[in-house]
Amino acid sequence: MLGIVSHPDCLEHDAGPLHPDTRGRLDAISNQMISSGLDFVVRHYDAPLVTRAQLERVHEPVYLDRLEATSPAAGLVAIDGDTVLSPGTLRAAQRAAGAGVLGVDLILSGEADPVFCPVRPPGHHAEAGAALGFCLFNNIAVASAHALDAHGLKRVAIIDFDAHHGNGTEEIFKHDKRVLFCSSFQHPFYPFTGHASETPNLVAIPLAAGATGPEFREAVADHWLPALERFAPQMVFISAGFDAHILDDMSDLCLTEADYIWVTDKLLGVARAHGEGRVLSMLEGGYEPTALARSVVAHLKALIG
Repeated sequence: MLGIVSHPDCLEHDAGPLHPDTRGRLDAISNQMISSGLDFVVRHYDAPLVTRAQLERVHEPVYLDRLEATSPAAGLVAIDGDTVLSPGTLRAAQRAAGAGVLGVDLILSGEADPVFCPVRPPGHHAEAGAALGFCLFNNIAVASAHALDAHGLKRVAIIDFDAHHGNGTEEIFKHDKRVLFCSSFQHPFYPFTGHASETPNLVAIPLAAGATGPEFREAVADHWLPALERFAPQMVFISAGFDAHILDDMSDLCLTEADYIWVTDKLLGVARAHGEGRVLSMLEGGYEPTALARSVVAHLKALIG
């Protein structure tokens, strides 16, 4: 059964009235799941708070200390031009990272599979020692490290189809041969990384502005799928960003729900072939509420076949 792991605390992250990452993103997903009928065939779980030990698998202790010290009791604190702390942000981030940990436990215990975590703030830009691009904790990295270190998996793949390169995920795992990181992203575009990387376990797909579904699919078929077959991951993790959608003005890519269905189906095939069908998907970007909600539901329906 499809498991949904989130928490009301994720709604309490407030980056300000003009920031793209609003609570309305999660509200739109919830409403679309209900109206589509999908919400009645899933099981919901409350995300726990991530532990310090779980965070320290991928983040530097001094960074975690600095983040806690910076968290405000009132008002907003800007870490950089894009990343903002409010009084509810740190707890929301702890729930977001904890969602992935619980998702791994649910999948590897056989209680739920696949699992999707509609959480915020997102995570794939967060590096071992730095917040960046709306992200505080690298949620997908925390979850993947939990599968490797707590459950003893030997090989996991992280696939990131957000419009922006997951620089944080790459940085955290760049020397870890147990992880294959596949990333598609607009280039040149924020954060201007990934396109010229020498990281041996990165399979990058830089896409030009205006790239459409056929170009994305061809690149996935030519680059990701052969690498995934060779790597044979025991579990597939998805950084599911939907800001490459044609209606989302956070990028100039032109994907549609049909493209998200196609790539999800291909990744599910990899998981079934090598990892007993184990898939954990976590929300990253996607900032046009209607397009985001429709894309998420399409992604989830593909995951459950």
